[in-house]
Amino acid sequence: MSTLIIHLPLTHPGPHTEYRYTLSTDGHSATGHASARAALLPAPGRAAGEIVAVVPARALSWQRVQLPQGVGSASPRLRAVLEGLLEDRLLDDPAQLHFALQSGARAGSTVWVAVCDRAWLRACLQALEAAGRPPARVVPEFAPVDGTDNSTHHSATDPHAPGACYVQGTPEDAHLVITHYGSDHGVAVLPLGAAALALGQLAGADHAATPLYAEPAVAALAERLLGRPVQLHTSSDRAVLAARSRWDLAQFDLSSSGRTRALRKVGTLAGAMLQAPQWRAARWSAAALVLAHLVGLNVWAWQERQALATKQAAVRNALTDTFTQVKVVVDAPVQMERELALLRQSAGSLSPRDLEPLLAAAAGALPPTWQASSIDYTPGELRLGGPPLSEQEHTAAHSNARASGYTLHTEGNTLVLRPGATP
Repeated sequence: MSTLIIHLPLTHPGPHTEYRYTLSTDGHSATGHASARAALLPAPGRAAGEIVAVVPARALSWQRVQLPQGVGSASPRLRAVLEGLLEDRLLDDPAQLHFALQSGARAGSTVWVAVCDRAWLRACLQALEAAGRPPARVVPEFAPVDGTDNSTHHSATDPHAPGACYVQGTPEDAHLVITHYGSDHGVAVLPLGAAALALGQLAGADHAATPLYAEPAVAALAERLLGRPVQLHTSSDRAVLAARSRWDLAQFDLSSSGRTRALRKVGTLAGAMLQAPQWRAARWSAAALVLAHLVGLNVWAWQERQALATKQAAVRNALTDTFTQVKVVVDAPVQMERELALLRQSAGSLSPRDLEPLLAAAAGALPPTWQASSIDYTPGELRLGGPPLSEQEHTAAHSNARASGYTLHTEGNTLVLRPGATP
């Protein structure tokens, strides 16, 4: 699935703020990156593409809380409960902060809460929406690893894996992000100088085996201060990993409407099914199913055409076998009817379209007391003028005519009798 990943700035956005962004055509690897103002940010590239905003690690703090019984992720009291639980742990006024719970939070369970400046995050999202690039999700750059969260698969080269360390920034402002930090296995962000002194205590005796990653700009500085080789990992690679997280920080008053979120999720799922590698087998199966149906429909249509051609040939053969003088068959039913009429004429027999059978059918269908005032005959049709029939008499006459193989209907004050299908 095509994804546009936007790195949110650490400061309040303005009209001239440039946003770093990363493009990914499959959601698993970065295919391009650059910086642009909000109005000049590229589109994801596909109708079902997704836009994801990434919150920098330095803009977030992480708190571990236990939700009271009866207060789950859907509770209307959740925001007030979180303010009460975190009031003594936060330096700022809780009313000025934005809270977001990890996915799948349940009442009575211990969960992670992401905390950031509410006004800053709202301003960033409003700027992107005003530019026509509203994020479908807002994800953290790094998130704590919870044993119950299986949303992300971690590999040996994944800086989100437990215990990984990541050096980022510039040589003048470098910092170290430590995942799986402390007894709660949270996320810690430290200045690189202080991190170099405390790394051994933070990671324990096995700190030398902890994966260490660094952006190219600070790789040499990290190796010199930490005394270890580092693996290069760009901010674009990190953004793609973050976009695959199940976290969504757009909660409470920053969440989209239910309809909008549902439409975005449907679009995201559709894009994933069309592009993501894990759906490749399903796409091939669907294509094979469609192909099988197309082949089956074509075979069925061919069989129907063959059956129709066989019936048409049988009708033509019946005409030419019965009337050997017919050499060219144009319309077999019409030609057969014409030949039968000629046979009746030569034999002196009457057909249902002649006057005498029509008069006999009219006499049997109409009431005995009814008398015609006018008779008009054309081959195959008899028109009788006379007194109007009552509704009951007309119904009975129509049924009698139909039983004799004729149709009777009224046109004004005239009764029209024609040969119909033989019952």
